[in-house]
Amino acid sequence: MTGNRPIRLFLCGDVMTGRGIDQVLSHPANPGIHEAWVTDARDYVDLAERIHGEIPAPVAFDYIWGDGLAELDERKPDVRLINLETSITRSDDFWRGKGINYRMDPANIPCLGVAGIQCCALANNHVLDWGYSGLIETLKTLGDAGIAFAGAGRDLSAAATPAILDLGERGRVLVLSLGFASSGIPETWAARDDMAGVNWLAGPSTGAVEAIAEAIGALRRSRDIVVASIHWGSNWGYSIPDDQRAFGRRLIDEAGVDIVHGHSSHHPRAIEVHGGKAIIYGCGDLINDYEGIRGHEAYRGDLSLMYILDVDADNGRLLAMELVPMQMRRFRLTRASQSDRQWLMAVLKREGQILGTRLQQTGEGGFWLQWN
Repeated sequence: MTGNRPIRLFLCGDVMTGRGIDQVLSHPANPGIHEAWVTDARDYVDLAERIHGEIPAPVAFDYIWGDGLAELDERKPDVRLINLETSITRSDDFWRGKGINYRMDPANIPCLGVAGIQCCALANNHVLDWGYSGLIETLKTLGDAGIAFAGAGRDLSAAATPAILDLGERGRVLVLSLGFASSGIPETWAARDDMAGVNWLAGPSTGAVEAIAEAIGALRRSRDIVVASIHWGSNWGYSIPDDQRAFGRRLIDEAGVDIVHGHSSHHPRAIEVHGGKAIIYGCGDLINDYEGIRGHEAYRGDLSLMYILDVDADNGRLLAMELVPMQMRRFRLTRASQSDRQWLMAVLKREGQILGTRLQQTGEGGFWLQWN
C-alpha cells in the first residue's frame, strides 16, 4: 500500500423508507396500499406501537436513523451506499398483482440526506411497486436531491451504467447495481433498449460476468474501487447457494470487482474474503417497518448491521471491516443490547466458519471481521 489513506465505505442492506416508515415522517404519502390483508399503510404503524409503544409522529427526518447517525459521525466514511427498497413517488399506478407496495412521498427525501447517503442501489423488487411513472419520479427525486443511483433507469443502458462517486485525488468508487430473479424481481421489470426498468439478471452466468467485466473495463481508471451491489436470493435462511458463491468469486477474479455488496435477506448472512476482496452475501435489512409482524422470529430480523469497510485505495483489497450491531425499535435505529450483540456474533461466527471468516469484539460494542 502507498502512503494514501484507505477508502472507507459504509454499506448496508435494505433501507425501506416506504409504507409505515413514510407514514410517520413529516409528509406521508396516500396511505392506500394493495396487499391481500392490509389496505392502509398506517396499520404497520399500529402494529409497531402495540409492541414497543407510541411513535411520536410526525418525526423529524433524522429520527429513523437514531443512534446510527452517531456511529456514522464517529467513523466518517468517505462513501455511504444503501440498497433503497422503495419507490419515491405520489403515483397511484401500483403494479397489479404484486401484492406489496412500498412508496415514500418525494417530500420525505431529506430522510436520506440527513444520513449523508451518497448512492442508492435500485435494482431490487420494490422500486417499481408504483409503476413506470413511480420509477421515473423516483429517479428524478434522487437526482434533484444530489443522490447518485445505479441499477434502474429510463432504458437498459441507463440501468446498467455504474454510478461514479468522485473522491478527487484519492480516486473514484464505481457502483454497479444488479437484481437477480431469485430475489423476487419479475422479469417484466427488466429494462430494455426502449423501456425503463431495472438491471435484471435471470441468475449467475458466464455471460453476466463477461457483461459486467465489459462495463467496468469501459470506465475504470487507475485507483478506482468497484462495488457490485447485488439483490439476490431468499429473504430468510443462512444457506448460500453454490452458484452465488461462485458468481461472487468470479466477479472478483474475472470482472475486476473489489467489493460484492449482497442484499435481499432480511437478516445478516455470512461474509467471505476472496483474493483479499470482500463478499457480503446478505447484509440484512437496516431500516424497515416490520415491527409487530409475526413469523421467522428465530432469525431475529429486528437486529441489523452497519458495515464499515476500509479498502486499499490503490488496489481495492480489504484492510479492515467493522460490523456495528443495531436494532429497530419504534421505527428508529438503536444500539443493540449486549445480549443481542452476543447472539448476533455467535450466529455470524457459526455461519462464517465454512467461509474462513470469524469475528472479534471491538471496544465499542461492534465486531471486527477476521479472515484466513
